[in-house]
Amino acid sequence: MTISDTTKLASRNQLAERPLIWLGAITTGVVVTNLFAPQILLGLIGRSLSMPEWQAGLISTLTMLGYALGLVLLVPLVDLVENRRVILCTLGCAIVAALATAFAPTPSLLLLATFVLGASCAAIQMMVPLVASMVAPDRRGQAIGEVMSGLMIGILLSRPATSLIADLWSWRAYYVVSAVLMALLAGALARFLPTLQPTARASYVELLRSFPRLLREEPVLRVRAWTASLVMASFTAFWSAVALRLPEAPFGLDARGIAAFALIGVAGAAATPMAGRWGDKGWARPLFLAAHLLVIGSLALCAWAGALESRIAALFVLSLGTILLDVGITTDQTLGRRAINLLRPEARGRMNGLFVALFFIGGGVGAASASLAWSFGGWTLVCAVAAGFGVLGLITDLVTRTGTS
Repeated sequence: MTISDTTKLASRNQLAERPLIWLGAITTGVVVTNLFAPQILLGLIGRSLSMPEWQAGLISTLTMLGYALGLVLLVPLVDLVENRRVILCTLGCAIVAALATAFAPTPSLLLLATFVLGASCAAIQMMVPLVASMVAPDRRGQAIGEVMSGLMIGILLSRPATSLIADLWSWRAYYVVSAVLMALLAGALARFLPTLQPTARASYVELLRSFPRLLREEPVLRVRAWTASLVMASFTAFWSAVALRLPEAPFGLDARGIAAFALIGVAGAAATPMAGRWGDKGWARPLFLAAHLLVIGSLALCAWAGALESRIAALFVLSLGTILLDVGITTDQTLGRRAINLLRPEARGRMNGLFVALFFIGGGVGAASASLAWSFGGWTLVCAVAAGFGVLGLITDLVTRTGTS
C-alpha cells in the first residue's frame, strides 16, 4: 500500500468516526431518560393505577435495580458476542419494555415492564466501549467525551422533558415517545453501526466470575471508579436537594421555574469533549485536580447563593455554581472512562459495566446523604456534604497518579 493510499484510508476512517460518535451520543442521551423519568412520573402513575405510595415508589427503585443488574449481567456480553448484534437486541428489548410500560393495565405488569426497561438501558454502556474501540487511542478521550456529553445532556433534560410530555398528554405518552425515538435510533444503528467481534475466549459464566479479578488486577479501574463514585455522589446530593431549596427565598421558583433551572446544567456537558481532548494530550492529572477543585468551589458558591438577599444575585450565583459543578463532574467522568478504555480490549465491556455500577453506588450514597443533611442542617449542610465528596476526590488525586496518563 502506498503512502497516498494509507493517507486516503486514514482520512476515510476519520470521517466515518464523526457520525458514529454522534450516533453514540444521541443514543445514550435518549435511552438514559428512561432511568430518570420515573422520578417525575411516580405520582401520576400511582394515581392512574390506584397504587399505594409504597408500591408507586417501587417504579423508580425497580428501574434502577434493573439497570444495575443489566450492567453486571448484560454489558459483559460485548466481550463475548458481536457488539452490533448485542446492542440492537438490547435496544429492541428496551423498545418493547417501554411500550409495555405505556400500555400496562395493572400495577404488577407495569412494575415488571419498568424493571425490564431499566435492564435494557444497559445498551448505553455497550455503546461507549464500541465507539472507543473504533477510534485511535490518541483520539479516544475526545470521542468518549462527546458520547458522554450526550449522556449528561440526556440526564439533565430527562426531568424537564418528562414533565413537559406528561403535562401536554399523559405519563403513558412519555413511554410511547421514548419507544418511538428508540425505534428510530435502532433503525439508524442497524444501518450505520459497525461490527466488532470480541477477542475474549471464555464462557459467559467465566466472564461474570472475572469481575473481582479485574478489580484486583487493575488499579486504574479501582481508582477511577472510586473518584467517579465520589463526584456522582456530589451530583446526586446537589440535584436531590436543589428542587427543595429553589421554591424558598431568595429564589422563589415555581415548578416551571425549577424545570427551567435544570436546563442550566446542560451547559456543563459542553466540557466533556474538551476534557477528553485535553486528556489525549497528556493533561489528565492536572485536569483531575481541577475537576475536584471545581466541585468543591462550585458547591461553596451554591451555599453562598442561598444566603444572599437579592433574588437576581442569588439565582445568578447558584446558576454559575451549578454550571461549574457539572463541568467538574463531567470532566472526572470523561477522563475516568478514557483511562479504563485504554486498558484491556478483551475486557472493555466488563470494565465499563463495573465502572458505571460502582459510580451508581456513589450516586445512591449521595442521595441518601442529601436527605439526611437536609433534615439536620438544610441547604448549607447539603452543600458541605456534597463538597466533602469532592475533597475525598482531591485527596485521591494528591496521593496517587493512577489513571492520569
